Amino acid sequence: MATTMDKIFLRLRNLDAYPKINEDFYSRTLSGGVITIVSAAVMLFLLFSELSLYLYTVTETKLLVDTSRGETLHINFDVTFPAVRCSILSLDAMDISGEQHLDIRHNIVKKRIDASGNVIESRPDGIGAPKIERPLQRHGGRLEHNEQYCGSCFGAEELQSDDQCCNSCEEVREAYKKKGWALSNMDLIDQCKREGFIQRVKDEDGEGCNIHGSLEVNKVAGNFHFATGKSFHQATIFLADLLAFQDNHNISHRINKLSFGDNFPGLVNPLDGAEWVQGTSHGMYQYFIKVVPTIYTDIRGRVIYSNQYSVTEHFKSSEFGAVPGVFFFYDINPIKVSFKEEHVPFLHFLTNLCAIIGGIFTVAGIVDSSIYYGQRTIKKKMEIGKFG
Repeated sequence: MATTMDKIFLRLRNLDAYPKINEDFYSRTLSGGVITIVSAAVMLFLLFSELSLYLYTVTETKLLVDTSRGETLHINFDVTFPAVRCSILSLDAMDISGEQHLDIRHNIVKKRIDASGNVIESRPDGIGAPKIERPLQRHGGRLEHNEQYCGSCFGAEELQSDDQCCNSCEEVREAYKKKGWALSNMDLIDQCKREGFIQRVKDEDGEGCNIHGSLEVNKVAGNFHFATGKSFHQATIFLADLLAFQDNHNISHRINKLSFGDNFPGLVNPLDGAEWVQGTSHGMYQYFIKVVPTIYTDIRGRVIYSNQYSVTEHFKSSEFGAVPGVFFFYDINPIKVSFKEEHVPFLHFLTNLCAIIGGIFTVAGIVDSSIYYGQRTIKKKMEIGKFG
């Protein structure tokens, strides 16, 4: 039995690709020591480099066709108008599907600011006096005991009847908007005078406005805009209810923030901090934005659905029929970008370590052998007097 095992062990020893040399036959040299130190230093440097690369998070980028349907686009904005009063600044949004949101007030906050940029008042949109309790009676005169108040719409009733009531300045303006009419002289509207709306706007003379908030719109091409005065659409033409006391339309503005979706590492919004100062010409300032859907997956597997965008700018003078305002026209790119954080695979890291160690040992051995045998050859030739 022992003989059989000995034969097996002998055959295994014969397969040894790393034969051991007796220490008596070792020959240590100065050049070998220097090469050992240099190779060890290079090896440590490469090992630490590979380790840092393994621990460092790399981002893989892919381009995919955006096949999503029925999603919404979340728009975050923060814009300051140094020369536009909050009372006459309105926000509207619409898209190519025909959906319109006029004079948006939900999730919108306006801040009245003075000439120095200091905040005077901050509150949700709808800055103005409260609705009056006793509006102008349509027919005038004294009310009977059981009669309800019904304010006049000043000719903007939907039907030619006396059933419609406009009991506030806002309701009168809404009625005019539906008719496609503009309120050119609000001093004639009793509800507006009694609510103090006109006086309030006059009191804001010389002030500016900061408006910030968010919009939730369909994920299709469209636009949103900030206009001076209540705006509406009639026969697909943009109109504005410009107030009579507004003597100029200075739409100078600063975009403190504009993003489409949530923030993620490395996201750059080109319009953050952008500023435009109006010169002598009045008109419409336009931003044409190309929105690129983006998916970001961090190293923990958390997925962030957001968007990047690029932008071009254009100013259109009121001489060519442009309505004063700041317009943001956006279009959705059909290609989306996917970013994914990941580490270098461990097996790849292990393979690189083996390659570093083996490669340096091999190269160092070749260099050492070349120097050693080169020195021996030179020494022998010198001994026999053939060198030189």
